[in-house]
Amino acid sequence: MRIDIISAVPKLLESPLSESIVKRAREKGAIEIVIHDLREYGLGKYHQIDDEPFGGGAGMILKPEPIFALMQRLTNERDYDERIFMSPDGEQLTQPLANELSMKNNLLILCGHYKGVDERVRERWITREITIGDYVLTGGELPACVLVDAIVRLIPGAMHDSESAMMDSFQNGLLEGPIYTRPAEFEGMKVPDILLSGDHAKIAEYREAEAMRRTSERRPDLLSEP
Repeated sequence: MRIDIISAVPKLLESPLSESIVKRAREKGAIEIVIHDLREYGLGKYHQIDDEPFGGGAGMILKPEPIFALMQRLTNERDYDERIFMSPDGEQLTQPLANELSMKNNLLILCGHYKGVDERVRERWITREITIGDYVLTGGELPACVLVDAIVRLIPGAMHDSESAMMDSFQNGLLEGPIYTRPAEFEGMKVPDILLSGDHAKIAEYREAEAMRRTSERRPDLLSEP
């Protein structure tokens, strides 16, 4: 898979996408991530990429010309399964959406900044808009990192234990139940005996019951979803 990311502040992306699982996936060749600096396509001597909104109002808006130029170049080079805009008014990022996107070959992500982007960019180039929550951040870079991380960890070869990602919270519509590691007893707190029994069938039943219990306590809305 290849993911291209367009950003006005690319340094915000460099560290999160160069560590941990994403780093290992890039080194293995399981994922290629290319970050594009929008200012390289800015206008005039000062590489302008933003301007004031028509009609007045606070904030600055990313201009269409630099984005159109970069989008045109990238789409001439390859076909993208989705051209994504990280936006507060997009569809909510969920585990099923991450699963779906992890099956694609080429993704293009546009990070908004300042007040947002000229609407004509969205009309011409964007095929999907995604938000990570009902709140507003300075730009789309951090949400883009969240989206990329959620996708990459699902790609075969990205994780040492491919089964681990499939057992995460939300994969089966439930939260993950309590998990433990060594030592079996710590400061008077013991690991449940069933997890030490070696009976894999009963352990699976226990984990499913605990996942259901935790979900009903913390996210009952998930149990009511179709």
